[in-house]
Amino acid sequence: MTNAYIITTNNLCKNYGVGDNAVRALKNCNIEIHTGESVAVTGASGSGKSTFLTLVGGITTASNGEIVINGKNITSMSKKELAKFRLENIGFVFQAYNLIPEMTAYQNIILPLKLAHKKIDKKYLSDICNKLSISDRLSHLPSELSGGQQQRVAIARALITKPSILLCDEPTGNLDKKSSEDVLDLLTQLCADNGCTLILVTHDKSVADRMGRIITISDGEILED
Repeated sequence: MTNAYIITTNNLCKNYGVGDNAVRALKNCNIEIHTGESVAVTGASGSGKSTFLTLVGGITTASNGEIVINGKNITSMSKKELAKFRLENIGFVFQAYNLIPEMTAYQNIILPLKLAHKKIDKKYLSDICNKLSISDRLSHLPSELSGGQQQRVAIARALITKPSILLCDEPTGNLDKKSSEDVLDLLTQLCADNGCTLILVTHDKSVADRMGRIITISDGEILED
C-alpha cells in the first residue's frame, strides 16, 4: 500500500425519487482510500453500502458530490467517457456471478478485453487461471460449473484487464463456507500480487475481518471508519 489516494469521495449523495417520496440512499459520504488497500464496506441491508459501490464503480450516477479516481473526477464524465474509464480501470465481482450462460468460461473471461479492443496477454491469462484452479474448466459453460468455479471465472474476468480497482458485492454470498474461504484467499492474494485496490461489500463480519480496513455505513451515512 502507498500513501497515495486512489479513490476520494467528497460530500457524495445519492437520492432515489423526488419530493416527499425521495429516499436518501447515501448522505454526504466522505471517504479516502489508498492505493493497494483492501477495504470492507459493511452495514445492514438497505444501509447504502451497495449504492456506494455502484457509485464508485460508475454504474450509477451521484445526485450530488464528486468521486475522484486516479486523479480523475468521474462524476463530470460523459456516459461514453465513463464507460471507457470503467472498462480500463475497474473490475467487478458480483454475488450472482453474472456470467453469460451461452459463453464458455474462457469466452466470459476475455469478454472485457474484446469490448476494450485489447489483445489477450496469454501469459497473464494463464497465470490467473492457474492460480484460480480453473485452467481445466475454460471450455465449460457456466451451467457445467459449480458455484465456486463460476465465481472464480468471474474473478478472472474482473482481473483480465489488469484494473487498478476491484469492486466486489457480496462475492461469497452464494457460496458454502469452504468455497467462501477459498475465494477470499484468492481475491486478497491476486489483488496483492497485482497492486490492485480491493473494495468488498459484505454483511458477514468474518469476511470483513479479512480486509485491512472496515468502513461501516448506516442509514446512508458513514458510521465507522
